[in-house]
Amino acid sequence: MVRTRNPIRKAGGTVGRLWRGIIVAVLALLYACGTAAPVQEMSDARQAIAAAKEAGAEDRAAEDLRAAEAFLDSAQRNLSERAYGSARHDATRAKERARKALKVSEGSDEKK
Repeated sequence: MVRTRNPIRKAGGTVGRLWRGIIVAVLALLYACGTAAPVQEMSDARQAIAAAKEAGAEDRAAEDLRAAEAFLDSAQRNLSERAYGSARHDATRAKERARKALKVSEGSDEKK
């Protein structure tokens, strides 16, 4: 029995390897994008906390401000452990709570 090579099968194998390569490259790119340090998120959270403090949140929205600072501390710990996903999440939560503190503080100004 003589074996002959099937040209279609060979082409399909090459195409299959090409697609596997493309898929691996795309997944690697997505993984790399998702694991970058959350520098912008950390900066945003710090700025939001500073703005809330400047608006008087320490007196008018202390609970929200403390929560924002706790989230930022947690984000910093996660960042130092290279747990970038958790750090990003905590930094985002810190910014949200700081914005809430700012809003409460600014609302307190309007009532005076």
